[in-house]
Amino acid sequence: MLDVKDLVVAYGQSQALHGISFSAATKETVAIMGRNGMGKTTLFKSLMGVLPIKSGEVRVAGQDISRSESYKRVAQGIAYVPQGRMIFPTLTVEENIQTGLENSVTRRIPEEIYALFPVLWEMRSRKGGNLSGGQQQQLAIARALVTNPKVLLLDEPTEGIQPSIIKDIAKALNEIRKLRDITIVVSEQVLSFAMDVADRLFVIEGGRLVHETARADTDVARIKSYLSV
Repeated sequence: MLDVKDLVVAYGQSQALHGISFSAATKETVAIMGRNGMGKTTLFKSLMGVLPIKSGEVRVAGQDISRSESYKRVAQGIAYVPQGRMIFPTLTVEENIQTGLENSVTRRIPEEIYALFPVLWEMRSRKGGNLSGGQQQQLAIARALVTNPKVLLLDEPTEGIQPSIIKDIAKALNEIRKLRDITIVVSEQVLSFAMDVADRLFVIEGGRLVHETARADTDVARIKSYLSV
């Protein structure tokens, strides 16, 4: 579903990503692990078209989207939940989710969205800015899901969120995979969350993927050594 090949991204003369390659299948979740500043957000922004790529290729369901503008990539099947969530604080929960329905024929929020995130149903009339960080994260994921993506990118979804909500988000992501033919890619520093949701884990360091493992074969101590400062 997602195929990334030899991705190179540079800020001016400074190269940030050095030939990143990985793929992820339908109904698979992949975690990109790494410390701050190692290239996770740069990778996600380049997949979404927010940052231009210098060379390489990004394909979604076989379609080359490497040169498409961000808004076209949404139509081509990528949804992106950025670090910091970026919800609209003055819009209600319901209005926030509806902003993801721009290309929808019915403009109606699917029932499964509220089934996945019951707290959003309870708070659908509340302003987004009045939600907790964890509730805002669930709202941002819900808004991305209504675009009906083939690939869902989540950048640091557990950042600043209490452990009980992290468990709720992990449960929802695992449920989404059962309901839909979707590929999920998360960037993460919390190893326990990655182990809860991901089939495979990659480690990014200095803009390169330096380690790959299936969840069942994960050497936890080794991954932790990459994540420790």
